[in-house]
Amino acid sequence: MGVCTARRAADSFQCFLTFGPDNGPVTGADVPGTAAAEGAAGDGWRILVVDDEPDLVEVICGAIAYEGWQAQGAENGLDAVRIAASWQPHAVVLDVMLPDLDGTEVLRRIHQDRPETRVLFLTARDAVEDRIAGIAAGGDDYVTKPFSLEEVVIRLRGMLRRAWPSTSAVTRPDCLAVGDLVMDERAMEVIRGGASVELSPTEFALLRYLMRHPRQVLSKAQILEEVWSYDFGGQAHVVELYISYLRKKLDAGRTPMIHTVRGAGYVLKAAA
Repeated sequence: MGVCTARRAADSFQCFLTFGPDNGPVTGADVPGTAAAEGAAGDGWRILVVDDEPDLVEVICGAIAYEGWQAQGAENGLDAVRIAASWQPHAVVLDVMLPDLDGTEVLRRIHQDRPETRVLFLTARDAVEDRIAGIAAGGDDYVTKPFSLEEVVIRLRGMLRRAWPSTSAVTRPDCLAVGDLVMDERAMEVIRGGASVELSPTEFALLRYLMRHPRQVLSKAQILEEVWSYDFGGQAHVVELYISYLRKKLDAGRTPMIHTVRGAGYVLKAAA
């Protein structure tokens, strides 16, 4: 899906339709004239925008991309849940009224897998009870239509800074965390329970895939395709071997995090 990127002109945004690399998420690096486009910003925060109005999704994604953050859009609740499960956004701009699922149900499903995800509700409703319901459901903030793009960006920035106030390896947006297991993707470092874990490049790639899909059962075929780019067929022993390597390094002397689901695959869970 194309999303609208943005260039600031005075106090307004000029929007034009474009696509991220391989039709993927749009980032500030895709937006001419931004700091990220000049190489000054990294991948930044991942923001999912969910609204049943395509034009509105495009404009908000554009404003987000202008900040140097990654943005991806969804026009219904089921797509939002699916994208959130694989992309793991740091925050979601979420419309309360969607064509399939209620916004609060979308929030509940996203929080099942990633409870730390921040949520900014976006709605035409302005009644006090609706605001209270959104916050009570687990939302972090609330913007009522019509709104300014600047207000959305400011509220998102505040939410993200409150959730991840420092720039340490544990809290940077290029890190993954499942329980006491933390991965710095950029530095290729892994820490469990405060202790460094040394991994080979292949072990790191396998663990990264597991950490990007916590509490999800991943089949050997899926793992082979994502980590080794192999078609499934006689290569199951490769996955089994590297899973055993990871277990020895991550789980030795600790509560296990990598579990085998007989006949289905493997799942990574935070230690109980």
